Amino acid sequence: MSDDIRQRFINEIKIRAFEDRYVDRAEETEILKIAISMNVDLDTARMALSQVCRMEGYALEREVREMVTVQLKACAGNDGKVDEGEFNLVTGTVAQQLANCPTMKTPQIKRLVLEQMEQLGVKVKTGFFSDWHSKARREVGLG
Repeated sequence: MSDDIRQRFINEIKIRAFEDRYVDRAEETEILKIAISMNVDLDTARMALSQVCRMEGYALEREVREMVTVQLKACAGNDGKVDEGEFNLVTGTVAQQLANCPTMKTPQIKRLVLEQMEQLGVKVKTGFFSDWHSKARREVGLG
């Protein structure tokens, strides 16, 4: 990647992530399309995007979701289910990771984790007297 192309690519990332310090899927797709239009290989563009996000302190949704997936699989490893404490542990870890992202508050983080749970088909372990999962889904507008 030439210096001119690299600088333009960095500026495209900064424009999209400046305010919220977060690059969501749509923004990532847009950035990658721009890179491809500049004749940059897709894998090179993805690596550069990840690198710029790390250098600038931006969170990349794809990487956050990958981290959530790893944590959910680890939590479900014992009994194949995620309980409320494990869910709170994962959301807390993600919240720490996204502390610099002003638009990613607790409801958005819970929603992201719940979406990943659904996508992975993670089973839920509820308590005897409460269904924390249904309550959490209602809180974030998923159910």
